Amino acid sequence: QGVNITPFINNLPFQKDTVRFSTSDASGSTSQAANIQEALELGASTLLIDEDTAATNFMIRDARMQALVSKDKEPISPFIAKVRALYLQRGVSSLLVIGGSGDYFDVADTVIMMDEFAPRDVTEDALNVVARFATPEGLERARLAQEAPYGSVSQRIPTCVSSGSPDLKVTTRSLGLIQFGEDEIHLGQVEQLVEKSQTRAIADTLLTFKRSYNQFLASDGKSTIAQLIDRIETAWNQKGLDVLNPTMCFGNYARPRKYEIASALNRLRSLKTSSF
Repeated sequence: QGVNITPFINNLPFQKDTVRFSTSDASGSTSQAANIQEALELGASTLLIDEDTAATNFMIRDARMQALVSKDKEPISPFIAKVRALYLQRGVSSLLVIGGSGDYFDVADTVIMMDEFAPRDVTEDALNVVARFATPEGLERARLAQEAPYGSVSQRIPTCVSSGSPDLKVTTRSLGLIQFGEDEIHLGQVEQLVEKSQTRAIADTLLTFKRSYNQFLASDGKSTIAQLIDRIETAWNQKGLDVLNPTMCFGNYARPRKYEIASALNRLRSLKTSSF
């Protein structure tokens, strides 16, 4: 809701806004762009991406596709065109698991090959492959990747977590599903969640944000998503996870990372935000 995905996507059909992009049915490419921008908003310093679960058209556009579909007709700037800028301009490293996109050799610092389940540094071999199969298009892509600006990462201010009653019912139905009032929050693709107790802590964190929003605001009444989550983590550091339910200590919480809290908040359909 309200995510700036312009580093990767512009010129969507029907003039759909990509500076404050909102949708209930994102495509694979817009979903991946939003996920990366949300992670950067939280201060992520490393991205882990598996080619098998990534959107192909988001990760790369080969020379033939670029020749057929001109840049002005293609709304996506693929990740390969931004990965160097991510590192050079924002200090964010990317670790990619790839088996079919050799074009990434052009922009890689290090290449590790799994050889019978053993890791082997083949960076020098990969550079030799790049030199042997060098094309004008590949050289130009590598040059542009070094020079292209990454783009903006907007900080969003949540203005409404949920419009329902403060006593709305919140249930952790499974590891990957929270019932938050009338909204379902699907976390099945948030792979770093490994225990239902983490999901339960996330559900009650969102409920805490709704019930005690003013407690987590800055003095000017405006706090970003990153600041809100930092403040709840500070409360956990000082008093433990039971601050989520101070009237009764259940002992059935496990601490999630801030990125998984943000993933749930960003999937809450009733969330409303502004940005600066």
